Amino acid sequence: MSRSNGYAALTASAALVPYTFERREPRAHDVVIDIKYCGICHTDIHQARNEWNQYLSESIFPMVPGHEIAGVVTAVGASVTKYKVGDKVGVGCFVDSCRTCAECKSGLEQYCTVHTVWTYNARDHEGQPTYGGYSDRIVVDENYVLRMPENLPLDACAPLLCAGITLYSPLRHWHAGPGVKVAIVGLGGLGHMGVKLAHALGAEVTVLSQSLKKQADGKRLGADHFYATADPETFTRLKGSFDLVVNTVSAQINWNDYLALVKVGGTMVVVGLPEKDIPIGAFALTGARRTLAGSQIGGIHETQEMVDFCGRHGIACDIEVIPIQKVNEAYQRVLKSDVRYRFVIDMASL
Repeated sequence: MSRSNGYAALTASAALVPYTFERREPRAHDVVIDIKYCGICHTDIHQARNEWNQYLSESIFPMVPGHEIAGVVTAVGASVTKYKVGDKVGVGCFVDSCRTCAECKSGLEQYCTVHTVWTYNARDHEGQPTYGGYSDRIVVDENYVLRMPENLPLDACAPLLCAGITLYSPLRHWHAGPGVKVAIVGLGGLGHMGVKLAHALGAEVTVLSQSLKKQADGKRLGADHFYATADPETFTRLKGSFDLVVNTVSAQINWNDYLALVKVGGTMVVVGLPEKDIPIGAFALTGARRTLAGSQIGGIHETQEMVDFCGRHGIACDIEVIPIQKVNEAYQRVLKSDVRYRFVIDMASL
């Protein structure tokens, strides 16, 4: 074991504080990564505050959050073939899986039916707790590490490992591209990546935001159209307009209103995670053979595909870089939607 430093929530009601913990020694297929940057995802806040315990198991404390990790390889195990010292790499939402179930074998490790090992707030195959990217280093099996683009800033690429793939996966699965009308609900950390990616895929992109205050940003990011959902006329004007609606909002909004915007045979995909269940009327679905679906990040192959796509198209996240000492302030600002569009922690500040 070797000592690592980071920031942790010691309990669900506590602010994050400096914390020292142990990482495993690298095994034959492990990569040791010096973490340079780590994005702050709203999921970090939910889990650090044990807000999903009704859906998931109780959070494990002390908890070192962080699953948008970008860094540099500093050591490799004896059998590693994919990476070498000095490579720019990333780690996303999970660091292992069973590798034997049908989902893992088909590249859908994020849906592993046996044991997905999440990057933090989980237990590995030996039963030891996992600790995330709000720290100085991490040890990960080479098969769960991503190669980062050489042509893009490493800090702005860190959030691709969650925000990026969370939007890329449904856009690809539901065939966003030329001739497809896509609506992105919410222009936050997830939504702004949805606009960039859908635009790069060639779709006609509309942003549905609560107000018009981010309209200029939306157009800059690649949106063709921008509407305020606080205006009831928006839902009348856009009824039955979209092939695909991607809902990134984690607040309690009326999904039935947004389903009415979907064309006959179209789909609304949920990627935002509200704390409480939202009721759906059957007629919102049956009236136009609409589908309500969900999507959760992507597998390793698809995540690498996304990173490579972003490298080719020059896509990175719009970020605000902070020292780790401001992480608690950043959490409060995330809750107030006071960031455009993703906080990234500079780990040199440790």
